[in-house]
Amino acid sequence: MSDSDDDIPKLSKETLAALNEFYAEREREVSEDNEINEDWVRLLIEIGAFQLSQFWYDETTTEYLTDLVIKAAGPKGKIALLSCPTVYPVIKSRTTTDETVYLFEYDERFSKYGDDFIAYDYNKPLNVPKDFSQIFDVVMLDPPFLSEECLCKVAETVKFLTSKKIILCTGAVMEELAVNLLNVRKIAFEPKHKNNLANEFFCYTNFETSNV
Repeated sequence: MSDSDDDIPKLSKETLAALNEFYAEREREVSEDNEINEDWVRLLIEIGAFQLSQFWYDETTTEYLTDLVIKAAGPKGKIALLSCPTVYPVIKSRTTTDETVYLFEYDERFSKYGDDFIAYDYNKPLNVPKDFSQIFDVVMLDPPFLSEECLCKVAETVKFLTSKKIILCTGAVMEELAVNLLNVRKIAFEPKHKNNLANEFFCYTNFETSNV
């Protein structure tokens, strides 16, 4: 490495001001009921830019996906949720001690879920507990970015975790790649978010939802 810091990306005064405001707001964002809110921006130091990263499902979508996941897992099922923290507390509230639910998530705020939280960075797709290989009855995923790189890497994680049921929520632009990577098909239900997205967003599964 060079002793010079000339090659280190610099943030503009405006970007630094926005970053400081973001962190100040983040300190205030946990409400009295300890609810975790959307983290709309994640600083990418490497390129000195902000990028949208989290969007929470609306109530109807959360309810539908919760029902779908629980039915797909079945009694005593093992459930893995990749980058879709909205559904975790609802699913957890409706399962018994016979079911297992893990949340794989980059955002460390969700470590409040204790042993159910698995720190997950899609850039390191196989950096997950080795004893999780092929143990899950259903994996639900919502990749954080609409990019080929992101979906390919998250698909590696999915294939490590399960050979059974997969539920994918992602943008319509990812459909062809999703089909090729995970053998999923679009279902009729269309997920919605609390803050409307400009991109078309669909749900895909590798099983017939009418059978669960």
